[in-house]
Parts: sequence; C-alpha cells; structure tokens
Amino acid sequence: MRIAQVAPLFESVPPQLYGGTERVVSWLTEELVRRGHDVTLFASGDSSTTARLVATQARGLRLDDGVHDQLGAHIAHLGAVADRLADFDLVHCHIDYPAFVLGRLAPTPFVHTLHGRLDLPGLRDVVRAFPRTKLVSISDSQRAPLDGLDLDWRATVHHGLPVDEIPFSAGSGHSGYLAFLGRMSREKGPELAIAVAHEAGIPLRIAAKTDAVDRDYFEQHVRPLIDGTFVQYVGEIGDDEKWKFLGEALCLLFPIDWPEPFGLAVIEALACGTPVVARPCGSMPEIVVNGHTGWLGETVRELAAGVRRIDAIDRSECRRTVVERFSVTAMADGYERVYRQL
Repeated sequence: MRIAQVAPLFESVPPQLYGGTERVVSWLTEELVRRGHDVTLFASGDSSTTARLVATQARGLRLDDGVHDQLGAHIAHLGAVADRLADFDLVHCHIDYPAFVLGRLAPTPFVHTLHGRLDLPGLRDVVRAFPRTKLVSISDSQRAPLDGLDLDWRATVHHGLPVDEIPFSAGSGHSGYLAFLGRMSREKGPELAIAVAHEAGIPLRIAAKTDAVDRDYFEQHVRPLIDGTFVQYVGEIGDDEKWKFLGEALCLLFPIDWPEPFGLAVIEALACGTPVVARPCGSMPEIVVNGHTGWLGETVRELAAGVRRIDAIDRSECRRTVVERFSVTAMADGYERVYRQL
C-alpha cells in the first residue's frame, strides 16, 4: 500500500529525547517499510527514517525557538499532505482534530489515531461535528469521555515497540532504586512518587522533561523535595540512557492522577523486565496485570506496599507480556487490519 504517516511537529521522528507520539510513529513507520509498504512520512526535517520524508519544518518545534505559532506550523504541514493526496492509498494522521477537516474533504481515505486525553473541555463538540471521521484509540479506556456519541471507531490499537532492540535485565533491580520516567507535571505524580519512595524506604531517581507550562509547578512543589541523595533528578534522557535507567531499577513508579490514554513508559519498563507500580487511572488496568507485571494501588501506602512486594513479580514475565501484547509487530498488525478496511 501507498501510505502517508502524518506525525506531529513538536519533536523529530524519532525524538531526540522525550516524545511518546513521535516515537510510536517512528516505530510504526519503520515496521511498515520493512513489510514492503510504500510509506511517506510527514514530519520535521531533523527526523530519521527509511521512509520518504516530507518536511515542512526544519526542526521539531519544542527545540526550535524561532517558531511561535505551532498551530500555524501544523496547518502548513497538512497543506503539504493535501498537495500529495493522489500519491497515497490512505493517510494515517497522528495530529488529532486539526486534521479532521482535510480528512472529510479528501478523496483519499483518512484514519486518525487519537493520542491524547479525550476529556478536555469542548472536545465532545469537535468530534460530534465529524461523526464520519475514522478513528483509532490507543486504549479502550481512552474512549470513555466520548461515550454516548455515535463515532466511527475502527479499532483500539495499543502502542508497540521493537522489543528485540531493547535490552532485557534479568536481575531484580541490582542498583536498588525506584524509577520515575515521564513529564514533570502534576498529573504524572512526581510528588506522589517521592512520597511512595519515602514510605517504602527506597531511593528514587527521576528522569523527566520539564515543559515551560510545568516549570512553576516543578520549582515550587518538586524541586524542594529533591535532596540529591535519596531523591535524585537526572533530567531528560534519551534512549541509550533510558534502557539502563529502567533496566537497573527495582520498578517503575507510575503514580498518575489523570486518565492516562496509554503510558508508553510502562511498556518500555516492562520490555526491560522492570515491573511497574501504578495508580489504576485511565489505561493502567489494561496495561499492567496486577500481581503479574506489577501492582496497582490508589494511595501512597498501597503503592509502597506494591514496591515492597516487587520481588514477587517475575521479570521475564514482564518481558514476555510485551512480546505478546505490545510489540511493534502486534501494533503494525492492528493498523494493517484498519488499512485493509479502508
């Protein structure tokens, strides 16, 4: 098939550091090329791919201080897609509802994977206006805020990663620390992670990016809790550092306080063999099998109890779960089924 993959412009594909959606788009694109599809990737110019690259911005927007109108950049991005519609059998968009209008008007089939939370104010009105838009969710729980609307959901396709490229750590976290990986934002729960670490009596290492919108929160609420010994902040890390960071941890703490649509860090940890202790928000009960690949708990005390029982989790079972359920092969299989429908 001749397939267009339309990535967000916030990060390169794959991202240099943090960037969940762009990383998933990269993994999917490379697997589709490997399967023999003719794939064109619309992404920033600092992206790296075996597909044909069409770039409307030189760099990912988060690292490009010269671009202030991010919506305008994405509209120009869609303009480049519109100019080439005759070249494709279908277009797969990952930039959410800004692409809905083009998808409705285009003669080429469009499908849209929604990567974010769907409980935002006004979002129901937007999707209600596009009832024929073909949608894919990244978890079943992600759809809940849109229950009751007559929408054209084509599938739920969980994220998948190239497991063979991720080192497996069979040891039970020989470095003896808890890991927190993600964004330094209130809904991701870094304060709660620190409280759990203290309750369990086990040191915590935090690897997270801090966006401008979260800077005040970090400075006022999290930085005062970082002492550099029991709680260490290692900053934003890339893949080479990430696998060691996750693989040597006792477990990943994922104490979220929001309807997490998926949680890529969770399957990244499991792929390394590292169990996950998480709050059961959003997709977590779909991803973490309580008592098998980690523990779910609501409170600091419950989460700390999960940490204390982490040796009961078989690290090889964590890896096996990712191979069976969250591999790039499983993800590409799911999307190919959607593509054939279209």
